[in-house]
Amino acid sequence: MQLIDQIKHQITINDVPKRIISLVPSQTEFLFDIGLDDCIVGITKFCIHPKEKVKDIINIGGTKNCRLDKIESLNPDIIIANKEENTQSDIEYLQKKYTVYTSDIKTLEDNYQMMIDIGTIFNKLNEANKIIEQIKSGIASIDSSSKKKALYFIWRKPWMSIGHDTFINEMMHQLGFENIVAEKTRYPELSIEEIQNLQAPYILLSSEPFPFKQRHIDELQELCPMSKIIMVDGEIFSWYGSRLLHASTYFHKELVQLL
Repeated sequence: MQLIDQIKHQITINDVPKRIISLVPSQTEFLFDIGLDDCIVGITKFCIHPKEKVKDIINIGGTKNCRLDKIESLNPDIIIANKEENTQSDIEYLQKKYTVYTSDIKTLEDNYQMMIDIGTIFNKLNEANKIIEQIKSGIASIDSSSKKKALYFIWRKPWMSIGHDTFINEMMHQLGFENIVAEKTRYPELSIEEIQNLQAPYILLSSEPFPFKQRHIDELQELCPMSKIIMVDGEIFSWYGSRLLHASTYFHKELVQLL
């Protein structure tokens, strides 16, 4: 079987891979959720779901600083990567030695295609499609017709937000928000003056990757006294794959209570 991944790299699959290394936390969770527990031999230190299963898998380092020697010692049949999560140099190095499937996800449709691709590679397409249908049903239950203008932060020092070409922007839209800096790209840095001038009705502080605390809420509230500042679950906004099964529950039971 030949397949073109999401960075337009052609991979050839002769047999169903039996030894998998995943370099992406959200995709690791999806691999477990489609029943590939016994095939996953290596994951990153940021792969935290499902908690009861990842603790027994060999850690090959971070997403940006993979231990290439550890990867080689595990002799994988396939490596699951992501254009944004992993470095281009690591991906290109690994492509020369192994079969590497690399995703590039900015929209829900990109997400569904990744899930279909992985389901196809591992002969788990039925399982993947079942999860996709559940995600679609959950997303459809969210009333996002009335958009609330919001500024979403992922980092402090510098203050970093998100542009239109990110998966977080997609999930903001799906969860009822209008990204107030959607004209920007990727992860723009904002000055204090820019933040104040935006006068965002809502400011969302992600639970990851930066560990925002109450002092950061207080700091922003002083800068933007008219904004409502809330902490949000960064996994819901930024993790693709089967983590999206939790999106509708988060919206209905938690997020709406914060607005």
